[in-house]
Amino acid sequence: MPIKPENKRRYPSDWKRIRARILDRAENRCEGTPLFPECRATNKEPHPETGSRVVLTIAHMDQVIEHNDDQNLRALCQRCHLTWDAKWRREHGK
Repeated sequence: MPIKPENKRRYPSDWKRIRARILDRAENRCEGTPLFPECRATNKEPHPETGSRVVLTIAHMDQVIEHNDDQNLRALCQRCHLTWDAKWRREHGK
């Protein structure tokens, strides 16, 4: 998911380096979630389930932008990221 302008200041100055490290760890594939643990959709390729072009993003699994420990970050495809965030979005609005 793109970083919203109003949240940009909440990310560390070395976010690009952190993002690259997580994508490297994931071997440029979705790392899955408890909802889709076997998802390994490849960045920039068609998603095996949805057919849409995969754009990997880095998810904060606890929804806290400032919590940037590697254990809290995962490379996720759109399906996994949107599904993982759905409950939080319902509870917290936009």
